[in-house]
Amino acid sequence: MKILLKLAVFLTAAILFVATANSLGGGVPAAVHYIGHEQVTTVMAKGGPIVSDPGLIVLANRRESGQAEYHDHTNHVFIMVEGEATLVVGGTMVDAKRTAPDQMRAPSIDGGVTYHLAKGDVITIPAKTPHWFKEVPTKTIAYYAVNIESE
Repeated sequence: MKILLKLAVFLTAAILFVATANSLGGGVPAAVHYIGHEQVTTVMAKGGPIVSDPGLIVLANRRESGQAEYHDHTNHVFIMVEGEATLVVGGTMVDAKRTAPDQMRAPSIDGGVTYHLAKGDVITIPAKTPHWFKEVPTKTIAYYAVNIESE
């Protein structure tokens, strides 16, 4: 009987540990999220979060070209839905400044790989990789950013 009690305590502790780890992030959703297309369309019109979950964030972005970015723990998946852009990935940030504990920004990037993104394209950017929407010939682009937080 003592063995069964010890086994039950061990299994309960293991389940609580896994549940706690999942709720703290690591790219694993802590809950089911349904966002209807009307709400997604409204958010996409101005930009902003669609899902905010520990470790997993889905954003609807509408933007012009801007500064180069670097994130210590954020991995991106960008899904282009409107417009065209030149994205530079990798290379060296020029005059980078830390703008948040886990983030840097810079006016540009030297080197790197250049991609021409258009509607329907998907690109992944691992954490610790500089990236920069250098040019947006369509004035603005719209894309979903799936942000997965890592340690």
